[in-house]
Amino acid sequence: MKCFEYHNKNKIKCERKNCRYWIYNQSSKNCSLNFIKLNNQKTTLEDIGKIFNVTRMRICQIEKKAIKKVKDIFDFK
Repeated sequence: MKCFEYHNKNKIKCERKNCRYWIYNQSSKNCSLNFIKLNNQKTTLEDIGKIFNVTRMRICQIEKKAIKKVKDIFDFK
């Protein structure tokens, strides 16, 4: 069982601050993967922005940049 699955299943927050997925967010039990991956509801840009304490627009900018990088790597037109 992966760390974020363990904390989600047992409903306890993670204390591993050295983990690259650790964030200070009580609703996600301090795990960004826990919130984004295991959340049964659709996750909006605004939801993700609240987790990382940035605006919805900034998340949109990051998303567009990531999509462009993936397209460039795989040479999609």
